[in-house]
Amino acid sequence: MNGDNELHVVFGAGPVGLAVADELVKRGRRVRVVNRSGRARAPAAVELVRGDATDPAFTREASAGASVVYNALNPPYHRWPELFPPLQAGVMEGAAAAGARLVAMENLYMYGPTGGRPMTEDLPFAAETRKGEVRARMSEELFAAHEDGKVRVTAGRASDFFGPRVTDSAAGETVFGRAVAGKGAQVAGDPGLPHTYTYVPDIGKGLVVLGEHDAALGRAWHLPSPETVTTRRFVELVFEEVGGPARVQRAPRALLQILGLFNPAVRETVEMLYEFEEPFVVDHSPFARAFGDHATPLRGAIRETVRWYGARPQES
Repeated sequence: MNGDNELHVVFGAGPVGLAVADELVKRGRRVRVVNRSGRARAPAAVELVRGDATDPAFTREASAGASVVYNALNPPYHRWPELFPPLQAGVMEGAAAAGARLVAMENLYMYGPTGGRPMTEDLPFAAETRKGEVRARMSEELFAAHEDGKVRVTAGRASDFFGPRVTDSAAGETVFGRAVAGKGAQVAGDPGLPHTYTYVPDIGKGLVVLGEHDAALGRAWHLPSPETVTTRRFVELVFEEVGGPARVQRAPRALLQILGLFNPAVRETVEMLYEFEEPFVVDHSPFARAFGDHATPLRGAIRETVRWYGARPQES
């Protein structure tokens, strides 16, 4: 890499995109964050740019001069099939035109149910859900572009994430927000099963690390996550930090299916419930061996998340 003056362009200003920006600013990089509104609670040193990432002319302009481009975009859950692939195609075009490395944020949906087997990067894509099929197809297209020499690609995959700025997640508002407000945490599936949760600042750091190393190119990596515990134990740790007795409210599948008739976001969640109905454990050992294991210990990550929820601005 060429030093501190190189430009890093981050598409997306949600929790992941801003975590990437935070990490880049810590490292003294020049950072441009691109989203549809041109507004975000980003560090003061970050340049904010407004535009449509599906427009290749715009993405080429926004990515000009970049050494690394990060795709942290995430359209509304219920509109993934029609919106997500064009967003990726646009960002890919921008990175290719700039001759930049492309670091993509992915999740684990493409693997489908594993029967409780720990997830490794060499698992076949066996998605049984609409969103999993979208993810699988996008990942295949991403690495096909790398193999064809169009753009240099790597990807980081993470589990359900939590942390500062994270509200729309299985470990977001329904767990941390409710606990901080003195209410019971709401979870889906079986809380007695082990489930890996990934801390969003660790995601940001992991994606930046991937962008720094030639050895990361051409494949996907599971990003470091804190130690895996059951969802029940995760919630207990949240309440220990809040300072009250743990209260867990389980939402049965049947109830979510009924609520999904009226709420598109809930309806899209139902097809992913298998993740909470079998052990969901992520193995990030290849990343740890190659680049070091920077996962924040779970208790400390939960402490920082509780602190953010207690102090967050009212409009967040």
